[in-house]
Amino acid sequence: MLVALHLLAQAAVIIRVLLRPHRNPASRLSWVVVVLAVPVAGMIGYLLLGETNIGRRRALRMQRVRAELPDPPAAPVAIAPRHAPLFRVGQSIGGYAPTGGNRATLAADSNAAIDALVADIDAATDHVHLLFYIWLPDGNGTRVAQALMRAAGRGVACRALVDDIGSKLLIRSALWTAMGAAGVRLARALPVGNPLLRALHGRVDLRNHRKIAVIDDAITWCGSQNCADPEFRIKPRYAPWVDVLLRFEGPVARQNQHLFASDWMAWSTENLAALLARPMPPPGEGFAAQVVASGPTTRHSGMPELFQSLIYAAERELVITTPYYVPDDPLQAALCAAANRGVATTLVLPARNDNWAVGAASRSCYAELLEAGVAIHEFEGGLLHAKTLTLDGEVALVGSANMDRRSFDLNYENTILLADAAATAAIRARQYDFLARSRRVSAAEVAAWPWTRRLWNNAVAVLGPVL
Repeated sequence: MLVALHLLAQAAVIIRVLLRPHRNPASRLSWVVVVLAVPVAGMIGYLLLGETNIGRRRALRMQRVRAELPDPPAAPVAIAPRHAPLFRVGQSIGGYAPTGGNRATLAADSNAAIDALVADIDAATDHVHLLFYIWLPDGNGTRVAQALMRAAGRGVACRALVDDIGSKLLIRSALWTAMGAAGVRLARALPVGNPLLRALHGRVDLRNHRKIAVIDDAITWCGSQNCADPEFRIKPRYAPWVDVLLRFEGPVARQNQHLFASDWMAWSTENLAALLARPMPPPGEGFAAQVVASGPTTRHSGMPELFQSLIYAAERELVITTPYYVPDDPLQAALCAAANRGVATTLVLPARNDNWAVGAASRSCYAELLEAGVAIHEFEGGLLHAKTLTLDGEVALVGSANMDRRSFDLNYENTILLADAAATAAIRARQYDFLARSRRVSAAEVAAWPWTRRLWNNAVAVLGPVL
């Protein structure tokens, strides 16, 4: 009887694997093999980690919040015909249309970014909205918190939203309590509670990975940087963490405001619809930009499709920096195709990755990329955490999304797509700086790796579809 029940349960899980939508054949096959090879652990593993399920109640709440908000804002803008399809892809993911009249400034480094953010908070007159995946009670984290408390003290509406797991050290600290006591309105995204009970209603590891700051509906910050010191003391052996953070002015700030409001209303009881209904000031001179918001409850495969669209649009040059490169087959093929058709294609990754599995899986891709002509560089000046893409010196993408399945399917991410030669040149110059501190990987070097290293890298990469 027990054997029959076990086989019935095993068959039920395998059928569920085969019927689940939005899974590629390799992922289905991998899970079927795991369930057959280690039945009990495999079935439990699949039910806990095999499906992108945030929970029915949470998904319905987020849909309801989105429906309550005004339509996403946009200002008219002329876009070059060859770039217009890229913005249409971005709009199909998060619903935000390209908007004109934007300006951007690239912070010199992580500490300079915090200096400028604190200055913006100190100058705020109406509201400050911050959302971070990781906010640490360290030097920079404390400086930002103190700026919020000062702003709240002078009557500015301050709201801080953090991921419940990523910012757990702040949430458990006296600083979090002090922020609330000073009048800063606080909320936690995707609260876990009892992890065992939470797992019954959806995956615990679906997280809000976004980094957003909006000040007075006119200024917004977007990039890869968390609210923390570059020494990143929870993982000091990989320090410094090297990030990119841009300060935007213009209508794209209202789009980030809309995105923040949708997250805030999902995890608090406060309705911000009235704030979004305020008239927008007329846009000034500036470039086209667009917020691209992705996540488990948005359009499936949105971010990998945007990355692929950008890569296939490249005609002369493509430069990408990312800390976590674990591509699906179409993304890997797109990069190889770019190099094969003569595009100067450069990929910059960290030499030492804080995630050993990601580091191994990334290197399993090297041989194919190098054979196609992709230039691979490993950054040696710390952990390169910047997520940037520049295209033909004309278009750029910056934000929180990595090139791995976690960003593609499991995390809520925010990026900004822009079309402007000057802004792209600034980002491209920073990428040059990263290249100057990197070592180029040669095809001969990869070919000389011992078979044990290649076996390890490839074996770890095989697990990609299971995760």
